[in-house]
Amino acid sequence: MNSIVSVKNVSKRYSNDYLALNHVNWEVKKGEIHALLGPNGAGKTTLISLICGIVNPSEGTVLVDGNDIISDFKLTRSAIGLVPQELSVHAFETVWASVKFTRGVFGKAPNAEYLEELLKSLSLWDKKDQKIMTLSGGMKRRVLIAKALSHEPKVLFLDEPTAGVDVELRKDMWNIVSNLQKKGVTIILTTHYIEEAEAIADRISVIQKGEIFLTEDKTTLMKQLGKKHLRIELKKPLKVLPKSLAKFSLELVEDKAALIYHFDAKDDSQNITKILDELKKLKIQFSDLITKQSSLEEIFVQLLKENV
Repeated sequence: MNSIVSVKNVSKRYSNDYLALNHVNWEVKKGEIHALLGPNGAGKTTLISLICGIVNPSEGTVLVDGNDIISDFKLTRSAIGLVPQELSVHAFETVWASVKFTRGVFGKAPNAEYLEELLKSLSLWDKKDQKIMTLSGGMKRRVLIAKALSHEPKVLFLDEPTAGVDVELRKDMWNIVSNLQKKGVTIILTTHYIEEAEAIADRISVIQKGEIFLTEDKTTLMKQLGKKHLRIELKKPLKVLPKSLAKFSLELVEDKAALIYHFDAKDDSQNITKILDELKKLKIQFSDLITKQSSLEEIFVQLLKENV
């Protein structure tokens, strides 16, 4: 595996004896979009903070682009861009001054052309001379991304990047992330919006109680763990479910005007044919058949329950 982030046997125990991370092993591939999912308090932010050099591990090693985050701190930190969850920006500075300053902090030579291109890609160019305090929350979020990318990092961490952002702007952010990936930036994001991971992630890791218990390709995960639901819309409601249909574990729902059949995504679906044949025998007419795959959110909830 061509990893750009490698976490080996990492634990983090705080002074109050709280174990935030417990022997975590984790690999992030170069150039991928990797979503880190988990409930509040699972250890997502601690893990990101540790990789970014904000906190030190109690044990274990972390490599970023082949360099150790402790012994090669300057190299690893310059390879990383971090967009924090909190909107912490210099409110009285202009957008241009703030982004230019952040690039200088990392020792990068001035590059007005690159910063102009960056601000344009984030729809911030026309606001470059505005003070950050005058911007909307969504625009401030974009400024944070611009600051994180100002020094041309290889890895971008997004900690809840669309928290408090409206749906339209959230989709814009997804497009921004996709374009960054095309330019070769590896992106790691934590999010509470499961549809965000479902829309843009290549791989997904799930963390709970300080341990990563699953890492998988998104499509493989949904194929292996997803359930399918067949919904049969009836032309006339049924008073009760006939015994010959009960053996298929069908549910009679919504004023008894629809039947729901749950089956595994790996199932060959042969029972569906038998159900339809039985409906025909019983002269039960239906107006529509709807098949739906479980969403990533449903799979995520299922995984957490199984890992309790």
